[in-house]
Amino acid sequence: MAEKRVKKVVLAYSGGLDTSIILKWLQTTYGCEVVTFTADLGQGEELGPAREKALLLGIKPENIFIEDVREEFVRDYVFPMFRANAQYEGLYLLGTSIARPLIAKKQIEIAERMGADAVSHGATGKGNDQVRFELGYYALKPDITIIAPWREWDLRSREQLIAFAEQHQIPIAKDKRGEAPFSVDANLLHASSEGKVLEDPAVEVPDYVYSRTIDPETAPDKATVITVDFEKGDPVAIDGVKMSPATLLAKLNELGRANGIGRLDLVENRFVGMKSRGMYETPGGTILYFAHRGIESITLDRGAGHLKDELMPKYAELIYNGFWFSPEREMLQAMIDKSQEFVTGRVTLKLYKGSAWVIGRESPYSLYDQDLVTFEEGNVAYDHRDAAGFIRLNALRLRTLGQRKKKLGL
Repeated sequence: MAEKRVKKVVLAYSGGLDTSIILKWLQTTYGCEVVTFTADLGQGEELGPAREKALLLGIKPENIFIEDVREEFVRDYVFPMFRANAQYEGLYLLGTSIARPLIAKKQIEIAERMGADAVSHGATGKGNDQVRFELGYYALKPDITIIAPWREWDLRSREQLIAFAEQHQIPIAKDKRGEAPFSVDANLLHASSEGKVLEDPAVEVPDYVYSRTIDPETAPDKATVITVDFEKGDPVAIDGVKMSPATLLAKLNELGRANGIGRLDLVENRFVGMKSRGMYETPGGTILYFAHRGIESITLDRGAGHLKDELMPKYAELIYNGFWFSPEREMLQAMIDKSQEFVTGRVTLKLYKGSAWVIGRESPYSLYDQDLVTFEEGNVAYDHRDAAGFIRLNALRLRTLGQRKKKLGL
């Protein structure tokens, strides 16, 4: 039963079976008006059917919102995150995590525009996404009512979901009647697969699970060489051709896919407390990660670069856990963005059979001084004799510790 009276709710709606069931459940359980929001994040699916399905389920045309947010997603969420070289637990490029705050933001905007007093999502009660969505909702509209059907209803099995759909005449595709072999979340940055056939971490991911990359073993035997141009930490061109953020990431995805780049089989620690095994494909993002580190290697001061690396795990954890709109994430972002002032230039990469690596980098703001590092004599900027005092000063405490050990016979 509904715990609170709700007049109008904005639902994050994909048009799939689960969110269609949620839509009808909201109508029957809360007796409320439902507004649907479907975001085109570059998931690669036709979104027209989502509108048709919503209309079929009785949603008024003016209550159906389908928005192409690909450019905003990459420009305002993906690129800022990549300026930090963010990786959760040292590996995961946060493809699912970074999409949730944008969806939450759009839902709240629509709620305010439409006079809705509630929002709803289709995340389960075991996963991270419920946290990410709801922290976003509360940060942007503290008094909003949140309906999380998977935590409220008594539909506990696939059979019960199907029965509910049949009872309410919700169309069910043939491939949706059986138990799904795994679940998929996709956007322009990545595709993630979890559950069922992937639940045993000792068993290799089946080939049919992969959708964004070809098998690295069957990738071309000839390497692909590309250049990526950066301005203030963000990529702006591939092979000298300037592109919009979403177009550029899509192009990197094509290059990554063709060379089998970006696969990750990961057992991670969810924020809610359990470990889970997932398979992630981030072809363009993986290339971008290495390219960005490449341009930073010649444009960032050592102290700034090392500080960024020290703070990165905290920044990545904040995004993974759903704290995109938190003051601490914004504080870290301001520092990260400041560090990117001179991260401008060109990186050359080689793509080959599942790997991407930097083979060249150049920048008008490069801190690399060939005269300074050369082994050839004649350089007046560095006096080798200065190293002796530098080493003796840094060794002082080690020598003091050594003397104590010697005195104690240790």
